[in-house]
Parts: sequence; C-alpha cells; structure tokens
Amino acid sequence: MGNDASDAVAGDGEGPARPVSVSAFAIAPATVTNREFAEFVRATRYITDAERHGSSFVFYRQLAQAPRDAARQVAAGLPWWVPVEDACWQRPEGPGSHLRERPDHPVVHVSWNDALAYCDWAQVRLPTEAQWECAARGGLEGQRFAWGDELMRDGVPRCQVWRGEFPNAPAPGWAPAPIAALSGEPNGYGLYNLCGNVWEWCEDWYSPRYHQATAARDPLFSQPTGRRSMRGGSFLCHDSYCNRYRVAARHSNSPDSSAGNIGFRVAA
Repeated sequence: MGNDASDAVAGDGEGPARPVSVSAFAIAPATVTNREFAEFVRATRYITDAERHGSSFVFYRQLAQAPRDAARQVAAGLPWWVPVEDACWQRPEGPGSHLRERPDHPVVHVSWNDALAYCDWAQVRLPTEAQWECAARGGLEGQRFAWGDELMRDGVPRCQVWRGEFPNAPAPGWAPAPIAALSGEPNGYGLYNLCGNVWEWCEDWYSPRYHQATAARDPLFSQPTGRRSMRGGSFLCHDSYCNRYRVAARHSNSPDSSAGNIGFRVAA
C-alpha cells in the first residue's frame, strides 16, 4: 500500500509505501447505483442526511444559471461547489432534476451514514482502505492507476476525470458528471471505475498517520477523528487541482457530508 512518489498529495498521508496483507474478502464490481439505492429506500423508507439537512453540494457547471444565482453561499475556498436546496440522491441537481435516465449511474449525495444504513439493510459492509486499495490495484504492484502508470490513451483519460481546464472550461463535448457505474474498462480483478467518477466511502476513520498507525495485517484506523476516509477520486479530479484519482490517494469528509461526486461500493 501507499505511495512515496512526487505525485503524492502533501498532508494526505499517502505513504510511506509498505507491504500489507489482507484476509480474503469480496467486493462489488461497481459502486451502488441509483436503482439499487432506490430499492433500499422503497423497502425501508430511509431518509438520507442530505434530505434531512435540506440541501447538498452540486458542482456549479451542472446547474442552470438561476440556481447558481439563487445560492446564498459557496463552500469556503471552493467556489465551484454550490449548496443547492433539496438536492439529494433523487434530485442530483436539485428541484427539476431526476434519475429516469440514470438508473445505472452511481448513487450520489449519500453520506457515510447513508452508506452504512444501506449496508445494514443489504447485509454487506463498506471496504476498509486496505481492502479498497488491494482491489483497486487489480494485481498490479506499485502502479499509479487501476490499469497501470499512464493516464492517457490516444489523448483521452482512461477514466472519468476532468477534461479541459479546471474548473471553468471543460473540454468540448465532455460533461462534468458521473458516468454509468459499469462503464469503461475493468481492472485486473474485473472492477470498474476505481479511478475517477465518484468518491467511494471506506470503513476507516481518516488520519494522515494511517500508514504509521495501522497494522501490516488487515489494517484499519478505528480511532474516531471526526472524518471518514474516501478513495478513488471523482469526475472533478484534475492534475492542476486534485490528482487524488490514483489508487494510493486518500481523502476524507465528515460522516454526514454529501455532494454530487460522493458514492460508495460495498464489500463482504
């Protein structure tokens, strides 16, 4: 696990690189989809954190001009994130948006708490960071991405990450949004979209000392820190801003936070 190279994000605790072993586990080939999450909600009448809070964060270029103008504030230091009233998993861009043409896309606007509730219902669990990274590597040792070291193929990124100039000038014909959970090419273990597309919640509490503080066998950071770990990056990642779409990269958020680029994958 881990990364000691120059592309590691300072302060994220991506290293030191070290040998780690994990017990046998199973992991889903893709993130939980809108269709799957809808089945859970129908069965349980679950209300997500975003629905309880009354808003969630949406990338500004996914919005029409009117909701951009109506936003009372933006995230500090992140002006491209707009808190949109009533945005949630069912209405990813707020009122007027819907999932009818996106049943197989990753469910988004789900918090860590929401992901855990789904797992309890489905009798699965979230992967640990170690399990996630082991699965994401697909049997490759020391590579940057789930398929190897090179991001581009024929001039196009091999995953759903930002194309163009971030954050205001996406490449012509490319939409800054998640794509279907099973789209693209699988890695060596048959898993999809482990780099880019949407962030994926993990079981661990987040700490930059993860690699110093956890065991080499089945590592798990279980000490509460107020933030939970996320892996994989999202469609908003770009080398000029956030290059955390690499398999060793790490990020975090509070357990009740949600946004239009956060989903989850399950394990057993």
